[in-house]
Formats: sequence, C-alpha cells, structure tokens
Amino acid sequence: MRGFYKCLLVAVLVVCAACGRGDGSLDEFCVKVYEPQYAEGFEILGAEGRQSVVLVTKSPWQGASDSTMLFIARGGEEAPSGFDGQVLDGEARRIVCMSSSHVALLDAIGQTDRVAGVSGLGFITNPKILGRSDVGDVGYDQSINYERLLALNPDLVLLYGIFGINTLEPKLRELGIPFVYIGDYIESSPLGKAEWMVPIAEITGDRRLGEQAFTPIPENYNRLKEQADKSPDKPLVLLNSPYADSWMMPSVGSYMVRLIEDAGGQYCCPEITGSESKAIGMERAYSLGQQADVWINCGQARSISELLAMCPKMDTARPVANGRVYNCTLRATPGGGNDFWESGIAHPDLVLQDLINVFSGADTAQFTYYERLK
Repeated sequence: MRGFYKCLLVAVLVVCAACGRGDGSLDEFCVKVYEPQYAEGFEILGAEGRQSVVLVTKSPWQGASDSTMLFIARGGEEAPSGFDGQVLDGEARRIVCMSSSHVALLDAIGQTDRVAGVSGLGFITNPKILGRSDVGDVGYDQSINYERLLALNPDLVLLYGIFGINTLEPKLRELGIPFVYIGDYIESSPLGKAEWMVPIAEITGDRRLGEQAFTPIPENYNRLKEQADKSPDKPLVLLNSPYADSWMMPSVGSYMVRLIEDAGGQYCCPEITGSESKAIGMERAYSLGQQADVWINCGQARSISELLAMCPKMDTARPVANGRVYNCTLRATPGGGNDFWESGIAHPDLVLQDLINVFSGADTAQFTYYERLK
C-alpha cells in the first residue's frame, strides 16, 4: 500500500507541475474544432485533452504574409511554451470594438451587453448600444483616447487591419491589453463575412451561439440566390460615384460584385480583376452610365439632385432617366454611420433580398437597407 500511495503522490505532483507552466507545444493544437464553410480568414484549433483553443486569423489585413493568433485559456491551462501570440483568460466579458461590424457580429449572437467601448459612437447605428450610457467612445484613427480605453478595463479589443498592422496594436501591447484581429473586412464572400460571428462567439465563451445564429443565414441566402438564378433578366449594374477626378470600381471577386451576381445582376466592369478596387476614368464612367440598367451605392446621396451635384454629366445616364437609382442609405445616420456596413455584414441574406428587389424593379417592396433616389 505504501508503494501505491507513493506512486499516486508522484502522479499528482506531475499533474500540478503541468498546470503551472506553459503546457506542451503549439503543434499539439491541430484539431479543427470548427471548420469554416465560407470564410477563408480564420480557423479555430484545439488539442486532444485540452479545453483551451487557438483562434487563428489567417489574413489580419490585405496582403498579410503571416497570421495572428489568440490563445483562449480555459480550465486553468496556460499557453504552450514559446507561444508569442495574444492570450485571453477565459471569456471576454468586456469588449472594445474598433469596427461597427464587430458590434453587429456580437448583436447577431445576442451579446451586445459585452460591448464596453466602441470606436466612434457617432458611426454606430445599433439601438442597443445607443440606448446605453455606459458604452465608452475611445475615438478613432489618430485620435484614440488611451486613458478612456484603459479606464474601460477591457478583457479584449477587437481590431481590424487594412494594409498593415492597426496603429493601435503597439499601444495595446504596451498597456498589456489583449487584442485579436477580426478579418471580416478581408472576406470577399458575403457569407464568409457573416461567418465571423462564430469566432466572435468563441471569444465570448460559447461557440454554439455563433453556430446556431449562422446556420439559417446561408440557407436563406442560397435559397434566394437560386431564385435569382432563374430570372431571365440580368440587368447591367453601375455602382459607386466619383471621388475627385476618378471613379473607383471593385474587382470582379469582391464582396459587392458577388452580391450583385448572386442577386441576378451583371457587373459593368468585368475587366477589373485581382483583389483590389481600381479607378476608371470619368469618361469611361459616363459611358457606362449610358449602358447600365441600374445604378447602386452612389456615395452619400439621398436624392437625385444630391447625386447630380456630385456628377452633373450623369444627368443623361439611363438609370437616372428611368428612375432606377438606388442607394444603401436607408439606415444611414447624420453622424456618418450606415447600418448597411454594420448589421448588413452579419445579415447578407437581407442585403441579397434588397438587391433582388432592386434588380426586379419592385417599387412596392419593403427594403431593409436600400432606397430609391427621387
């Protein structure tokens, strides 16, 4: 019996020692606990016998060569030895969102109460956030209020990158505040953007919330897409509006072009390939205006007169003459917020339904994000 208790004591000591150090190797986290169906920018990895997971953001910004990682520690476990990513202890109860789409993804899983702060409260449209007095505004761009950010005592800051690391990252490292890059911005698939609600749910401690919220979205989206595919009419679609002396148009594989095609439309600039938007000359834009059937996403204009003030030569454009100019400004705010770029990211099926109605010319349709300019 003495030998048995001695062996048991050794086993207990080994277990206790393992609990107090960086456990194992990062290579052990190779089990895909969630495999995205549409998103390309993340994966959630686990390890045999471990409660903790690693959230990998494959594309934290456009053109990124390296991924970033967040170790979500659970059950008293520690990050693997040598892990140099960010570490979240348990779940994030207080979250600062640096993009309005992050708010929408949290709202989609019913977790807006975890939002402690946002970047630019005037750009937020979510009524649950606007109805609270305890949500801090940490500012944006070069006007971040770090004292306020620190006072919010966040468990995690949700970042996004455009062409490189977010300028907030070095300061967060200095302050010891964990952060993670949410790459919905990079996804070109409308459903891929929405699927980021799953890792958002993982961060809050219950991945099932994200899975349950996401499941009906592709079902509805694909049903609508199949209906649109059957339509014999494929209207030619012009989008955007001029800026300075150029007119930016997205690439054929972009988020908006995918939505246009899935809704039964034809993109007017199929020659723009690659992954980035490109400028076309004004004369080319005017020519496209004579050919297009529908014009959408035309800046901040809320009326035809506002639109023509920006580009007077488009007064002879076919969509203007035929009354088929629509903008995604139905839920825009005076402060510059636009719910199309907020909740529309989490609900691409609702955006698709709007575009199907736009392309069919259904003026009596109930729109969620779009309005016909008059």
